[in-house]
Amino acid sequence: MTLQQLRYVIEVANRNSINEAAKRLFISQPSLSNAIKELEAELGITIFERTNKGILLSKEGAEFLGYARQVVEQAELLESRYMNTKPAPQHFSVSTQHYAFAVNAFVKLVQQFGQEEYEFALRETKTHEIIEDVKNQRSEIGILYVNEFNKQVINRLLNNANLMFTSLFTAKAHVFVSIRNPLAKQDMVTLDELQQYPYLHFEQGEFNSFHFAEEILSTLSHQKSIRVNDRATLFNLLIGLNGYTISTGVLSADLNGNEIIPVPLASDETIHVGWICHRNAALSKLALEYVEALRLTIAE
Repeated sequence: MTLQQLRYVIEVANRNSINEAAKRLFISQPSLSNAIKELEAELGITIFERTNKGILLSKEGAEFLGYARQVVEQAELLESRYMNTKPAPQHFSVSTQHYAFAVNAFVKLVQQFGQEEYEFALRETKTHEIIEDVKNQRSEIGILYVNEFNKQVINRLLNNANLMFTSLFTAKAHVFVSIRNPLAKQDMVTLDELQQYPYLHFEQGEFNSFHFAEEILSTLSHQKSIRVNDRATLFNLLIGLNGYTISTGVLSADLNGNEIIPVPLASDETIHVGWICHRNAALSKLALEYVEALRLTIAE
């Protein structure tokens, strides 16, 4: 086992493609495939499962990748310290539901740890895709919520993918509304009071089950309903149409301004927001720093 082989595995996992990784590594695709097969044979494990749709990390591969990243990171630190070499570009990816605090934490991470060269990714995406991204190591960290309604389905998916959920905070249900919405002046709103306003919620694609909704109380019917794909569009519609959405109540004025505010919703629902990662894989330094940035951002 060599450092070069470890770098090959990391690059293939980052690209999710042997062809793309070979281009980035400036070697031929057969040479890269053979190097990985030789490593798998030496270790007696299958790192990548080959399918008709491409390659996927195996459970053993996900665990191995975590350790490989740590070894390569330490080797690069030694090289830059004692051999005056240029630090290798950093890689880090996170997939998340549409939370402003996740973006704030990402900003902190880049500001503090971004070197001259880096390749980071922040994916605000659908619930099922977050789990798939972390399962296949497209992202090291995923951010989503569970509650009494969806936890059985979400926990089953996490267990099947060998992922674990770590809580960040617990919140009561709130609605986000424009400051010009009449409900913004109230200390609390009821579901009946919301019926006359457009309900905004995030599209979940082919996995558009109630259990994958980003908004709690997803089984309720609404007289006016609009699906959106991104947070900026949702916030524009909150203002332009006097709409509302249901969320945690955690909002960032730095990123979203002061045009939108949270108002408590009259509901007994509790939301548990947390992050997911592979159960057996060691997190990279940047992943650990991002988790800490999340905790600091939420505390603020």
